[in-house]
Formats: sequence, structure tokens, C-alpha cells
Amino acid sequence: MKIKPFAVEEWMNRYEEGAKYNIAETCVDSISVDELFALTGEDKQAFLDAFCARRLTYGDIFGAPAFKEGVSGLYRTIRPEEIVTTHGAAGASHHVFYSLVEPGDRVVSIMPTYQQLYSIPESYGADVQLLHLKQENDYLPDLQELRQLVTPDTKMICINNPNNPTGALMSRELLEEIVAIARSVGAYILCDEVYRHLSQSDVWSESIADLYEKGISLGSMSKVFSLAGLRLGWIATHDEAALASMLSHRDYNLISCGLFDEALAGVALKHKDVLLQRSQKIVRENLAILDAWVQRQPHVHYTKPLAGTTALVYYDYDIPSEKLCHDMYHATGAFVTPGDCFEQPRSMRIGYAYGKQALIDGLKAIDDYFAILDQEGN
Repeated sequence: MKIKPFAVEEWMNRYEEGAKYNIAETCVDSISVDELFALTGEDKQAFLDAFCARRLTYGDIFGAPAFKEGVSGLYRTIRPEEIVTTHGAAGASHHVFYSLVEPGDRVVSIMPTYQQLYSIPESYGADVQLLHLKQENDYLPDLQELRQLVTPDTKMICINNPNNPTGALMSRELLEEIVAIARSVGAYILCDEVYRHLSQSDVWSESIADLYEKGISLGSMSKVFSLAGLRLGWIATHDEAALASMLSHRDYNLISCGLFDEALAGVALKHKDVLLQRSQKIVRENLAILDAWVQRQPHVHYTKPLAGTTALVYYDYDIPSEKLCHDMYHATGAFVTPGDCFEQPRSMRIGYAYGKQALIDGLKAIDDYFAILDQEGN
């Protein structure tokens, strides 16, 4: 099987560890196990005593009940038995394509988005058609273009809500329009929802799994709950045929998730409101810092995100984004992601939820590098 290099992950792998100012990170400021128990008020010692007494078997093959109950609480209508646990959201999206997409199937995906949503089905021989999101449309799908791309043999429509890298957020009304298009041809809608609930306003974040009988939602403990080290994600859907296929295929590549991962995730989701409140406070305060910087920095512009942890920021220098981000990293230590990783030239993805001081320092480092470019006459 041939697949395109995963541009954003290869960039992160290459430079993240040595970054001085990491504003490429996409998770809300990560927490330790100690911090998890401090935030939730749970008895850490009692938890550890109980866990350390357990035999390290494969555990609950279909997922720990407390974890799946916690996940179902993130939806309006999803039941625990309608959840497939996976190794992170990356494992979740790969598993959906592995289970449902065959050579020749038409798959329509938005762009820009996380590359898995189009490169994996393409590698399986699917007929992948791209719907390009436009800044002038606030990075929301053009429904007329979508109708033109969706044919009677369309197997799946892939969307990302909130969007990575732009921070765009689709309303319930827009999602229902997309559902109507998918329903007209019997297509699945796969929605990467790993940033769901990280909105800039106090509104319920809709899930495609609640709105559509063939909607498939992807989630994880990484971004919203600041627990990427657990490597734990899930797939949620009402569709019985999809669930059956995914559970069958799961025996080949997943079997079960980690006992410790699921136990800690169960604790976190039992207190999801506490963790969500923390994460929402961080993204709202930090986006205000980023927005103020964009307004005063003369070389950049963007469409302000409505949700998530990332923003796509355009600059006015005539320099390819990979070169600019590479040179800036080595000159100042400022670490951002080139827009070229998302096929968005002369832009960079900035992650604004890693930590307040890290963001302030990172933006200052970008200012310093732009000053160098100005002095050089760029």
C-alpha cells in the first residue's frame, strides 16, 4: 500500500522536541496524573491501590464500562454499546476507513483538514474528491459544490468540526444540510470531532452522530481533555452495519485498549465538566491574546477561530511557508506549522492552547523574526 507522507506529523516529529517556543502544539495545556486527581478530587492512592492489584490481562475487550459511559455522556443519543474504543483518534479514523472503504468507493473530503481524512481512503483506492474550504466563506463547506461532488455511489463524506487548522465551526443548521445531502445517496458522514466542546461561546457543540443515523463521530482524550499520553480515542455511531464491520476488523488491529489508559479516562470523564471548564477557559483567554497580536502585527491576517485550539494565520512575505517556518525556528526557536502542510501557501498554523506564557513568548519570537526579514528587505 502506498500513501502520501503525512506532512503535518512529519513536521511535528522533526522539530517539536527541540522547540524553544512551542506554539505548534494542538492539545489544550497537558496535565499530569497528579493534576488530574487534584482537579477531579478523586482519591489517587485508592485508585492506584485498586489498579495495582489488578492482573494485567487484555482487560475489557470492548472497552471499560466506566470509560464508555463517560464517552456516551458527551453525546445526546449515543449509548455505550454504540462506541468503539481505539488507540487515539488517529487510530479511530484509520479504523473507520479500514473497516468501511473499498477500492472505487467515492469519498468526498474537505480541505484543509487533518490529512488522514483524504490520504488514507486514497491509499485504499477510493475515488477521493476534495471540497476546498475558502477563507471568504469562513472556511465553511459550500453546499452547492458538495452537491456536485456527491454522486449515487458516494460511500462517505468526511468533515472536521471544529476545523483543524482554521478553527471554523459548523452550525447545527449547516450540519443538517450536509446530512440531507448524504442521506439522499445513503452515504456515511465521518466527522473528526476531536476539538468538539472547545468553542468560544457557551453553546452545545453538536455531533454528527446525534444528527444522522449514518453519522460517525471521532473523539479522543487528547485535545479537549489534555491527556494525549493516554493514547485513547473512540468511534461513535448509531449505524449497526458500520459498528459490526468495525468490531470485526478490530480483532485484526486493535483487540483492546490499555487498562491504565481506560481507567484514567474513566476518572477524567466522570468529572468531564471540570476538565471542560478548564479547557474552555484556556482557549478563550489565549485566543484573545492571539487575536490582539494579529490586530497589531502588520504582516499577518486571519479569520478568527470560533472553536478548537488552532488558527490559520497568513503572512505577506513572498516566502514559502516551509522555508519561513524552518528558518524562523532556527533563528528564534519559534515553532509553528507551515501552511504548506495543509496545502495553504504563505500561512502558518498557530496552536494557542499550550500555555499562556508559551503563547506570549512564541508570538514575540515571531515578531522578532519578522523584524529580521524587514531589515533584510523581504
